[in-house]
Amino acid sequence: MIHLKHKQLEAYAFQRAKEGNHFCGDSFYMTTTDDYFLCVLADGLGSGEYAHESSQAVTSVVQSNPDEDVYTLMEFSNRVLLSKRGAAVAILKVDFARHVFEYSCVGNIRFYVYTPSGNLIYPMPITGYMSGRPQKIRTQTFSYEPQSRFLIHSDGFTQVESKKLLNSYASMYTLANKLQLSQANKSDDVTFIVGSLL
Repeated sequence: MIHLKHKQLEAYAFQRAKEGNHFCGDSFYMTTTDDYFLCVLADGLGSGEYAHESSQAVTSVVQSNPDEDVYTLMEFSNRVLLSKRGAAVAILKVDFARHVFEYSCVGNIRFYVYTPSGNLIYPMPITGYMSGRPQKIRTQTFSYEPQSRFLIHSDGFTQVESKKLLNSYASMYTLANKLQLSQANKSDDVTFIVGSLL
């Protein structure tokens, strides 16, 4: 499990390849500055080496252009997938000063934000996947409350009582470990990132 800690954010990421595979078809990248948190999760179509190649191409282009906005990063991600297998892609960028986040997703990656006041924010993805062909991209911007918690995961994630867990008073470490232990599905690649916006 990877742990990222910042004065305005704490996050844990977990990833496991499909049983029997050396390559995980999911890839992710996350980073923080004093101004923002940037996170990308890409799920390459299928599994194995070529799925890994596609998802890695996405995370690499996002990592190389961290100051761009989400829409531009999604365009870059689509472009690098030309002549590759394709991928579902989700990008999250949090603006700490303005207490807003921008999000965009194409494909079957899920993202939830639970606020201390009990609200659920669930931006709807665009169906399909990115492959370098002309692609509709929709970015959405939401405000968030301090102490909001979020979860983003690929489709191999074993669903649990996520809302109950994220609304609990458990530490992020405890919460991440509970989610990890609940991942019983070994027939698909799985990645999740869970975090708190402080």
